[in-house]
Amino acid sequence: MARIENATLVRRFRQLEEEVESLTQKLTELVQTSVEYEWLKTVPGLGDATIVDLLSEIGSFSHYQDPRQLLKLAGLTLRENSSGEHKGQKQISKRGRRRLRALLFRVVMPLIRHNEAFRQLNDYYTNRTKNPLKKKQSIVVLCGKLLKVLHAISTKHLAFDAQRMIEDIPKLEKAA
Repeated sequence: MARIENATLVRRFRQLEEEVESLTQKLTELVQTSVEYEWLKTVPGLGDATIVDLLSEIGSFSHYQDPRQLLKLAGLTLRENSSGEHKGQKQISKRGRRRLRALLFRVVMPLIRHNEAFRQLNDYYTNRTKNPLKKKQSIVVLCGKLLKVLHAISTKHLAFDAQRMIEDIPKLEKAA
């Protein structure tokens, strides 16, 4: 009886895997027909699967007037834990979509390795003389930066421009 049950479970598992693969393929085809896909594809380091996951979590970037709405949706806004005279540290609120935060974290890690602009920003944030950030703090800041850049690319219909992104930080602009 146990062998029959195991065989049934394995068959069901393979069937579910095929369904997931089919749905993923349909989602990819659907996303590729959207206007935002063409603009998001210009960011080096973003693949089809990432864009599908991102648009599945967020929806269309045109639904948001300001990129800060996306930061709040992801739970990347800062909050301070204080009471009375006690002034606590600032941390991200984590009051947003957990899967979106995890996706952004998984996307930013390879972007730091393969995208020169994000690598320069990460180096700047972690090695600056005044108020350097720890690695995870820098990654969280870059997650927010990525959301802002993707919002601008999608809503203004511009291709990704690394030089334009670096211009936000005057010290990096001088070095480049």
